[in-house]
Parts: sequence; structure tokens; C-alpha cells
Amino acid sequence: MAELKVFPLSCVVQKYAWGKIGLDSEVAKLLASSDPLAQIDPDKPYAELWMGTHPRGDAVILDNRIPQKTLGQWIADNPGCLGSKVKETFQGQLPFLFKVLSVNTALSIQAHPNKELAGKLHAQFPEHYPDANHKPEMAIALTPFQGMCGFRPVEEIVAFLQNVPEFRALIGNVAAEQLERSVCNDPRGVSAALRICFTRMMKSEKKVFVDQLNMLVKRISQEVAAGKDTSGSSGKLLLQLHSQFPGDIGCFAIYFLNLVMLQPGESMFLGANEPHAYLYGDCIECMACSDNTVRAGLTPKFIDVLTLCEMLNYTPAPSSSKVFAPMQSRLDPCVYLYDPPVPDFTVMKIEIPSSIKLYLISAIDSASILLVIQGTAVGTSTAAISEMTLRRGSVLFISANESVSLHLSSLDGMLLFRACCLL
Repeated sequence: MAELKVFPLSCVVQKYAWGKIGLDSEVAKLLASSDPLAQIDPDKPYAELWMGTHPRGDAVILDNRIPQKTLGQWIADNPGCLGSKVKETFQGQLPFLFKVLSVNTALSIQAHPNKELAGKLHAQFPEHYPDANHKPEMAIALTPFQGMCGFRPVEEIVAFLQNVPEFRALIGNVAAEQLERSVCNDPRGVSAALRICFTRMMKSEKKVFVDQLNMLVKRISQEVAAGKDTSGSSGKLLLQLHSQFPGDIGCFAIYFLNLVMLQPGESMFLGANEPHAYLYGDCIECMACSDNTVRAGLTPKFIDVLTLCEMLNYTPAPSSSKVFAPMQSRLDPCVYLYDPPVPDFTVMKIEIPSSIKLYLISAIDSASILLVIQGTAVGTSTAAISEMTLRRGSVLFISANESVSLHLSSLDGMLLFRACCLL
């Protein structure tokens, strides 16, 4: 029998409390359409779909001719499937974790360390930092998606210091004035002043910031009730986050961080030391295989304030600079590449128009994971032996240097995403 190198996967769903509920969740919809036997609980959150080999969510192989039960076990026994460069560079491991996220309430404001810092943190505090890897991430919107990412331009932060007296009281006049003066300075002076302001906020005493936050929320609520415009205080977002995390320091972070709105197909890349939070919506996410997270707020979990304030990238930039569009492939007009500035992963969006009935998923020198978002097809491959039915929510593992032919049966084409590692 020929060796099986292309096969369908059943992937782990994480039901974190912040996920969208029941069939409001893209994760639940994908699960329901891919598995007719799946029971979707209308009252439970469906937060994340994990497609990969992470120990807390190793995908199950849906082909009983393969002796290994999970993708992680199969790759360990068949490391050549990764592709020669990937196998060598990442020590025989799949270097990425591919996900779908359905966000109903905000995830914590967080940043991820670079490789050097990750190694130190893991050695010192393994209970909080479980591995020594970096964790760059990329989010691609499936529905309109709201997040925070990176420090705002200084002019915007200064405007909030002048319009939001409770925010200024928390930072203190001395630090606020230093930031106001720094606007004309060189970038290093700006970053230094920004670091002082942010650190002042993060290190403020709980009673102080809770009192200021309560005053702010009361004032904004009264202004909203009176029909006033609260955009100068980011009132709508403040009330949204305060209703989810009352008394949390993260509610003040909105005055430091960019609010980023992604339309379907747009993406943002979150590099090392970049503060960020996902607020609402559904997205595809791809990341390096790591669990290292340094939290800053909007969370009941451990907040490592010292590490956070030391590590962050205090370079201000407009929200538009955080959004990046994919590049259309020169070789195939159906393929759009999201290629971030890290070696660990690349994501391809494959949009097949209804006019095409036979399409080839081309071979690349990397293992890849393919997710169907819309459309139906029958997949065939010399490395799969039997035909595979692909529909919304189907997930396929494709070994390096293997191709898959799709015989489309849907009238409105197909939309697929493919995660891989292009070294």
C-alpha cells in the first residue's frame, strides 16, 4: 500500500469563557458543518479551534489505516513530512499552531517575549512561562474584527491626558507633562517618556486606580445618558470593557493602545513585545508553537508588571500601520499570501471562483494544514489513496511536496486557508 501522507483531521475545540456562545460562534459553525454528529450546546462558549500538534490540543487523525492516533505522534514517526528545511530548522517539530478564534468578550491585554527573554523567563519562572520559545502571532479577520495593538501616536495619548482628567490623575502631572513636551523630541525621548507613563499606570495602587476608574465610568455614563459625544474619552469602548472587567487596570490601557478594526480578509501581525488584545469578532490565527504570555490587564490571571513594563516596544505608530494586506501570488491568482516577518509560519488564502471546477492545491516544501471556510469539493491525492469529501469546517494535513486536486461541487466557489512554513 502506498504511504498515506495527506489525511483529514479532527481538531480540538477550546471552550474558554470569552468565546462566542453556541452557533453565534464561527468555531461552533465550522464544527457543526464538518461533523454531522457534533452536538452544539446553545449555552456554551466555543472560543478556539486548534489545528496542529500542541500537547494541549493535538489533532486526531481521521483515517483508520494510519496506526498513529494523533498528528503529533505521526509527525514524530515521519519527520520527513515536514520538508527538509523545516525539519532541520525546527528540530523535527511542526513550527506553527493554526487556529480559528470566536471572541465575544475581550481577551487579556498581553505581549509575548522574544526568544532571548522567553528563555530567561522559562528558566526563572517555569510555572508562568511554560516553554522557551517566542510567540509571534497573526490574526486574519473572518468577520469584522476589533482589537487593540501597539502604542498610539503620542499626539493621541496626549489628547486623552488633556480630555480625561481621571487618566491624567492616575499617571500624575509630572509624567504627563514630560510626555507632552516629548512630542517635539527625538524618538528615544518619546519612547522613554511613554515608558514612564505606562509604568506609572501599571504600578498604581489598586485603590487609587479603582477610585479613578469608578469616577470615569460614572462621568461617561452620565454623558451618554445626556446624549453627549464621548468619543474624546473613548467612552463606548471604556463602558464595553468595564462591563466585562469592572475595576480592571486594563480599562485605562485603551488610552495608550491603538484600536484596530479589521474587515474580513485584513490582518494584523503581532511581533515580540507588542502589547495587544482581541476585543470582538472571528478570525483565523497562526502563531509559533508557544504558550508564553505576559499579561497587562483585562484578566483575573497573573500579571507580571515588572517584566511587562521592561519588555514592551514603546514605539508609537498609527493604527493603520498595524493592518497588513496579503500579496497576490504571481504563480496562482487564486492565492493570497500573508507572509509575516518571522520564519515560523505563512498563511495562504485560497479563493476559488465558481467558474473553476477543478483546482490543484500545489505542492510546497513544507507540511501544511488546510481549512475549508466555505464551499464543497472532493479531494484526491496520490498520497491519500481514497477520495476525501471537503466541506465547510474540514481540516486536511498535507505533507511536504504533496499536492491535492479539488473537484468543486459548490456553486459559489470555495474559500480556504492554508498554514505552512516557507523558509
